[in-house]
Amino acid sequence: MTNQDFLLSLFLSFLAMVKAEETDSCYRIATGTLAGVVFGDVALTILIVSATYYCASKRRIKKEKADKVYMNVRANCKN
Repeated sequence: MTNQDFLLSLFLSFLAMVKAEETDSCYRIATGTLAGVVFGDVALTILIVSATYYCASKRRIKKEKADKVYMNVRANCKN
């Protein structure tokens, strides 16, 4: 895609938005509803990140414990 094609598509998108504004066919969303959706999205994102961190840290600790057991077994085999 060349710069001219990109600029043309950007310009046409802008014209479509202006046309939509003129016809007043946009769906109106109340401010409280929009705030609720944004807050819910942030809360869900924090929940997903927290769950991922919790599971990853448990897996890391489990792996570190397994490495320690392996090293002890290897040290006992050398004797």
